[in-house]
Amino acid sequence: MDRILIEALDVETTIGVYEWERTITQRLRLDLELATDIRPAAAADDIGLTLDYAAISQRIHAFAAEHAFALVETFAERLAACLREEHGIAWLRLTVRKPGAVASAAAVGVTITRGTPPSSEEDR
Repeated sequence: MDRILIEALDVETTIGVYEWERTITQRLRLDLELATDIRPAAAADDIGLTLDYAAISQRIHAFAAEHAFALVETFAERLAACLREEHGIAWLRLTVRKPGAVASAAAVGVTITRGTPPSSEEDR
């Protein structure tokens, strides 16, 4: 199984557990790996036969603008479910980082994996 990558996608959203955080938007940085078989798309040179990373990125921006969560964990879980359902993604790995959340760290965050893992047998 092949993987589509979207790395260091910055989105603005309302996120945080503190009251003051609920009144502003903050930046999250996302990394995604999305499992799919790219061979049909490559053979036909047709974006309609693969996961369209531009459309997925636009959906992520819209999702971030439409929702407000206290926890990065909730953002990650709900976004993963949304992407899997709307784009038919069987497996994904999503990392969500919140830069500046802890003064002595570049970022804090979470990595989740959802769906059926790609089989290495399919690559043979």
